Order: sequence, then C-alpha cells, then structure tokens
Amino acid sequence: MNTQKFVYLALFVFFAFMATMSCNHDDDNTNITPEDTLAAHLTYLPESDQRNGDPAAGRDYLIYGNYVASGIPYNVIGGLLPGDGNALGRTGDNANLPAGFSAVNALNGVRVVSPNCLQCHGGYINGQFVEGLGNSSSDYTGNQSGLITIADLLITNAYGQNSPEWQAYLPFRTSTLKLSQILHAEVRGINLANNVFAILAAHRNPVNFVWSDAPVMPEISQMAPVDVPAWWHIQKKHALYYNGLGEGDFARLIMASNLLTVSDTSEARVVDNHFPDVYAYLKTLQPPPYPETIDQTLAEQGRQVFNTHCARCHGTYGQNESYPNLLVDLETIQTDPLLAEGYYGDAAGYVNWHAQSWFAQEPHSAALVPKRGYMAPPLDGIWATAPYFHNGSVPTVADVLNSTGRPTYWKRTFDSNDYNYQKLGWNYTVETQGGSTQVYNTTLEGHRNTGHTFGDKLTDTDRTALLEYLKTL
Repeated sequence: MNTQKFVYLALFVFFAFMATMSCNHDDDNTNITPEDTLAAHLTYLPESDQRNGDPAAGRDYLIYGNYVASGIPYNVIGGLLPGDGNALGRTGDNANLPAGFSAVNALNGVRVVSPNCLQCHGGYINGQFVEGLGNSSSDYTGNQSGLITIADLLITNAYGQNSPEWQAYLPFRTSTLKLSQILHAEVRGINLANNVFAILAAHRNPVNFVWSDAPVMPEISQMAPVDVPAWWHIQKKHALYYNGLGEGDFARLIMASNLLTVSDTSEARVVDNHFPDVYAYLKTLQPPPYPETIDQTLAEQGRQVFNTHCARCHGTYGQNESYPNLLVDLETIQTDPLLAEGYYGDAAGYVNWHAQSWFAQEPHSAALVPKRGYMAPPLDGIWATAPYFHNGSVPTVADVLNSTGRPTYWKRTFDSNDYNYQKLGWNYTVETQGGSTQVYNTTLEGHRNTGHTFGDKLTDTDRTALLEYLKTL
C-alpha cells in the first residue's frame, strides 16, 4: 500500500472512530397496567408529553442536516471515503458518502463531511444496511489521537490554518481530540456513547454551551460499555436509555450529538427546532422481518410460553399490542450494574450539569433521572439485534434464555452474514481467555453476562418454542 493510500485509510478509520459518539391474539389478556407494578422489584415509568413533527422532514434532516456543523472539508476527504452503494438513497455529494457521514455546510458556509446519527444507529444484518439498527461492529479499542495530526496536515497543506476551511474544521478537531485522549473500549463491538456525552459536557458551559478547554466539572473516567439499542423501540417507550435515564422531551434528548461541535445555544435552538421531526420519523421505523421460514405451529406454542413467562415485563405482540414500560431493579435483574450505578457515582456530575443546562430549560425540557435498574425492553425485531443485554455481553437469544450456556470469553467475525438462525444471534467461538480486543471478556467490570436468569426454569422444549415465537416479532 503506498503512503498516500495509507494516510487516507488511517484518516477514515480515525473519522469513523470519532463519530460515536432498538397474528391477532385477542385472547392474550396480558395487558399490563400501572396497578400491576406495585411489586417492590418493578417500577412503572410514566409517559411525558412529546412534540409533534413531520416524519418525512425528519428523515431528510437526519441524513442531510447539519446538526454536526463542523468536520473535515469535503474537498479533502469527501471522495476518499469508501462508498456503501448509497445505502440511504441520497442525492448530490451525499450520494458518494457512507451512510454514517453527511456532507453539510459549516456555519461559515464551507462544505464539510461530518458524522451523523447513523454512525451508531445504522447497522448491517445479512449484508443489508438497516436504518435504526444499532451498529454492533464499531471499534473504539485504539487510541486514535495521533491521527488528528494527519487531518491537520492535509487541511493545512491544502488551505492553511488561517483559512475558512480550517475554521470549519476547528470545532470538530477540538472536541474529537479531547474524546480520543480519554475514550478507550476494552473490546470491539461495544459503544461508549454515555461516556462521549459526559466528556463533552465536562468541557461546555451548561448555560450557553460554549467550549472550555479546561473542564467545567470532573471528566468521567470509568468506561460503561453499551450495545446500541434499536431505534424502532422508541415509539413504545416512556423513558429513554437502558436505565430509563432520559425523561421529558425526547426530541431534545436525542439531539445530544449536537454537543460534538455546537458553538452555543443559539445554534442548539436551530437544531432543536428540527428534532421533533426526527423523533416523528423514528416512530415510523419498523424492524426487518425474519428472513427464514418460521414453524408457525411451534411459534404458537412459543407464544403461550411467552405470555406466561415474559409478557409481564416485555409486553404483548400482535394486533393488540401492549408495552408496560417497567424498570426492573438491579437486585432482581442482576445484570451488570455499572451503567446504572455510574450515574450515582462517576457520572453524577453529568446529571447535575444536565439539570443546570439549556437541555433542561422550558419549554420542552428534558431531564436525566438516574435509576438503579434497567428497563425491560420491547422485543420487536429481537432476531436482528444481537448481541444482547445492555452491554452486548451475550451473543445469542438462546444464551439469554439459558444462562448456563453463556460463554465467558467469546469471539465473532463481525461479518453481518455470519448469523445463527437456530440460536438467534451471531455465530461465535468460545475462547479460553481474554486479553484480545477481538474477544469479549465477560470478567471485565461493566462487561458481565450475569443476570436475567428467568429462562433457566424453562424446559428445553419450551425454550425451543419460545425462540421460534420470537422470530415472529
């Protein structure tokens, strides 16, 4: 590989790294009401008023909008990023970019390439790009800060540092350099978005969002890995995020990526005016249908198992659907507690910052409300959303349903076609030890695969039937 190609490949890896930052069963009779949630281990999360929006305008803004209005000048990087066959069906210069990047106008009018929401919230299954499917192949294990130098050299050589192009790049450079110095994932495939926003907040005045090189509060240091949830679940939820942390106006919560390069709250208000449309679009998303043959007789048996053992927390499916919006406390669910507990410890400063910030201002205020537990998620499209648990520690649904089969160390190929249709999830090999960033190590803090052992009491026959039913959701 010649030197120029290596430089551009390295720059692309860096740019991607920096971007990170979901039959009619009338006889089911398992609808859940708030009155059913009085048991000490379940908490009902009430609904908040949401703004209305235009779904078509929302998708347009999602894939073309400049909510991240700083980046690398298009003339430097635009033609060098590997294409994806225009997975989003975009027009103009955006047609040449991967789905996770957008060509937008910076605030000074310079055309730049910046990351968009689909960097994390778009993924591949069976070789097909799916909007709203969490990206479970990201790699944030390396220190990419040295690659800032490459971008600096390319832009300086092309335009100089007194140019409009450098000014259009500078906010992106400032924030991503800070992130690259702190962020570090132990294994490939997990996301560090919770840490990204806490770090960005630590360098922004909460009232006006102006950047401060010196932190305005202690920077978060403990990395809490998450698997990116599917966006199509948002239409059912009363609170956002695995631990129900996000309450209030969802449009304002989901515009948090704007913190990467926002100049001040006047710019944030412009973005905020568009995000009710984005939220309206997200509510229209549907999961991809299971692509293989389903044994309907077996699935019906599985439906009965599901309604007896799973529906109380995960809801019912079919023509008359219900979703109970329940938070299960840590003592009961017993999955890795780091993410939920972190907002009472290392990330508590971020919660306080948010409460003082423009995000919390009326009208349309949003709030971060820590909870010691995790929401029982909707299961629509569960077949496509591997790996499982909030930290991506379990490779298949079969392993979720039988905790004795969960591997302590496991490795997958990250090929979206390498899928196990029997166990519902990624094919994987069981490894004897961790140490490699390609091996998921469940002995690490934050990466545990314990808890949710409710399926252990089922028979093998029941679990087989339940897996078949889950394919229909």
